[in-house]
Amino acid sequence: MSFTAQVKNEISKLEVSEIESISELSALIRNSGSISDNIKITTENASVARRVFVFVKNIFGYTPRITVRRGYNFTKNYVYILEINKKFDSIKKELSLDTELPKDFILDDEELKRSYLRGLFLSSGSVNDPKTSRYHLEFFIEGKEYSNFIKELLNSFRLNAKVIKRDNKYMVYIKEAEKISDFLRLINAMNALFYFEDIRIYRDHKNMTNRLNNCEQANVDRIIETANNQLNDIQLIEETNSLELLDDKVREVLIYRKKYPEVSLSELAEIIAMETEHPITKSGIYHRIKKITNLANKIRKNLEKK
Repeated sequence: MSFTAQVKNEISKLEVSEIESISELSALIRNSGSISDNIKITTENASVARRVFVFVKNIFGYTPRITVRRGYNFTKNYVYILEINKKFDSIKKELSLDTELPKDFILDDEELKRSYLRGLFLSSGSVNDPKTSRYHLEFFIEGKEYSNFIKELLNSFRLNAKVIKRDNKYMVYIKEAEKISDFLRLINAMNALFYFEDIRIYRDHKNMTNRLNNCEQANVDRIIETANNQLNDIQLIEETNSLELLDDKVREVLIYRKKYPEVSLSELAEIIAMETEHPITKSGIYHRIKKITNLANKIRKNLEKK
């Protein structure tokens, strides 16, 4: 079962008040129904079909006709079709389906807005499993004006939703993991939220560990490269019998660098301080190494002139 189906199954079992169910049903029918001389709602989710059936029966005292068909191309999924053939005009009016956009009473307070978004997700929403490579939640919407309305509704909860046109429809989408978590919390999909957060925290921790490992490896590579350059300088100085051009303190660092070629300057300072009992800082080591490097560069220039 997909993560989207899990979320829909969870929220389709929530108990809500009658006024909340009106807002939810309004979004459900507007986005998964067709309205002509009757109202026909189509869904592949049995829990969603059951919820629509119960809402219509409880709110309007009318039992919708249900038809179950095999999915397109004879897939394993069934398609559930609910038809409302009576009380057509009153249902349209009470669910605010007779206007381009829902009327204010459908979204009169925060709870009704949350209910409307729940119905929107049940009818046209999908969300990627957080185990996949990217976070993505989307709604496929008919009409530019309505898609912008949905975007603004989502953004009233600071979800940073955006709209893009896809073929003859519009996709309203959210890509940030934290915002997707906020949406799941808004529609009260708490089990899905806990699962999403567990996976997100694991992925974030894993990514952070990988970044730290990469940084550590980069530091090791840099230390090795720097040490090799220093050893090359030392070898050149020795081969040209130029050690006497360095003072005793610099020669001491030269000897310890040859003895411990793999350590960092900080570690080299600690080793010298421990073995000689003369404190020295990383900065002190750096300045003495710099003198070795400068001498080696002068020797190279002189050799090039010859």
